[in-house]
Formats: sequence, structure tokens, C-alpha cells
Amino acid sequence: MGKIWISLIGLGIMFSFLNGSPQTVTNVLFYDLEKSVEIILSLLPVMAFWTGLMAIVEKSGILSRVSATIKPIVGFLFKEVQNNTKAVNAIIMTLAANMLGIGNSATAFGIKAMHEMQLHNRDKNTANNAMCMFLIINVSSVQLIPINIIKLRADSGAAFPGDVMVPTIVATAFSTAVAVAAAKYYERRDFR
Repeated sequence: MGKIWISLIGLGIMFSFLNGSPQTVTNVLFYDLEKSVEIILSLLPVMAFWTGLMAIVEKSGILSRVSATIKPIVGFLFKEVQNNTKAVNAIIMTLAANMLGIGNSATAFGIKAMHEMQLHNRDKNTANNAMCMFLIINVSSVQLIPINIIKLRADSGAAFPGDVMVPTIVATAFSTAVAVAAAKYYERRDFR
């Protein structure tokens, strides 16, 4: 992947010189990098708040109660790990962070969930069905409240920054339903 990025950057620089506008490179380097840093800094408080809130939920025991409540859904989606409390809690934390639109905060929980599932995986060289289901749900981008998008829209001066919620819910509900259906279909097939 690094080679692809280096190639793209190299091609961009080469074409800017061929087109006679090398100042484009310096404009991108200084202006766009500055904007990127500003965006990152504006999102840090939101991410810190939600990550801290998730840690409180986990330490207070609320997560265990939520886990017990949604055990039938977890049992259906993640059969191989339904009795592994640590894996289930990490899965729930990841999905909750993604549903709130704070995917960057979900990364640590996702890594923890995959680690816990790998500990109980019989074939260490092949992902089990629960791991595949977890990955496909995360890739389908299940999201109920796109906090980062709403924050970016508010910072950009949008009149109604929250008006993306309904389209987001519709799109993610559809993508997640298709993803789960496809994963369940292929879960029944043996490709070995």
C-alpha cells in the first residue's frame, strides 16, 4: 500500500511540473496539510469524550448488563464466541462506537475483540465465522448517529448539520442487512 501512495504522490508531482504549475505542490503541502491538522484537532475533543464514556460504561458494569440483554442477537451473529464474555463485550463496545459514528474510537475495541476471538479460534491460520461476521458488520459501516460528520458539517457552517441522520440510518441499515445476509449465506457453505 505504501508503494501505491508513493507512486501516486510521485505522479502528482511529476504532472504538476509537466503542466508548468509546480506551485500546486507547495500549495497542497502547506494549505491542505494545515487544513488536515485543523480537522484532526477539532475532532479530538469529541473522540476523547466518547472514548472516555465508553471506558466508563465498560468499567461500571453497564456493559455486562447490556451484553446479557442482547445475548440472543449475539448468539445468532457470533455463535463461536457467544459464551466468551470478554469477546462479546469487546464486540458490543466496537459496534456501539461505530453506531455513534466514532469509528476511530472503535479501533481499539475492534482489535481487542479480534484478539479475544483469535484466542478461542481452533484454526489459528483461518478466521472463524464469528471473526468474519464481526469484520463484515464493521465494514458495512453500521451507524446511527454520525457524530464526526455532524461535527464537520457544523464547523463548515451547515444550516442543519444533523440532517444527515436519516439518510445515514437508511443507508447503514441496508448495507448491514445485506452484509449479515451474505455472511450467513456463506457461513453455511464449506469452502475448504
